[in-house]
Amino acid sequence: MMLAINPIETRPYVQRSRPEAPERGTLDERLSHASERKLEAKEHVFCEGDPRTHVYRVEEGVIAIYKTLFDGRRRIIDFAYPGDFIGLGVLGEHIMSAQATCASKVRCLSASALESLAETDASLALKLYKSVCQDLVAARSLLVTVGQRSAVERVAAFLLALHRRTGDAPNDEVKLAMRRSDIADLLGLTIETVSRTLTKLREMSVIDVEQGGTTVTLRDLPRLTDLANE
Repeated sequence: MMLAINPIETRPYVQRSRPEAPERGTLDERLSHASERKLEAKEHVFCEGDPRTHVYRVEEGVIAIYKTLFDGRRRIIDFAYPGDFIGLGVLGEHIMSAQATCASKVRCLSASALESLAETDASLALKLYKSVCQDLVAARSLLVTVGQRSAVERVAAFLLALHRRTGDAPNDEVKLAMRRSDIADLLGLTIETVSRTLTKLREMSVIDVEQGGTTVTLRDLPRLTDLANE
């Protein structure tokens, strides 16, 4: 006697795993899930010599990137603004320090995760490459500024660079979200010289400085460019 065989029962059993979330997402996806860190003015994101475990994207505020000299003096190399990445590199430790100049916010992304993502994401690799190139341009420009320019040229060049970085502000305004001492450390000047130079540019009707000194309006961009010798 032949037994009827249910064809469904003869199908080999195949274990179907649940679809897994992609191991790698876009940079924006990773950043949207990255931890957020709020910083007070003068608080460090990282210090020179710290293990380089994370890369940070500035979300709000301004971060000063600086090097401590052998005699203890601080030399600011650049300022990082919203959208900029800090902490990039190939060494196992940070060779610079990063300190908030005002209340700021950063996103923290694992350095190893970012480097792994860059291996398969050409657009991200290009973005990081451009970020590193921007750092190199800033360092070279600083060498010229400190080594060859007068105080007026240095301050004028700084204001123009700040305007290019944050040029979406109305009426050609730039926000000085850092202390005069920070600007002095960047430009290789004294605090008094920075203040006197800003006053001189205001008296020349090249800029206006709001009471309190945090907002500067660039009234004459062509002349400011000439003064910067650019």
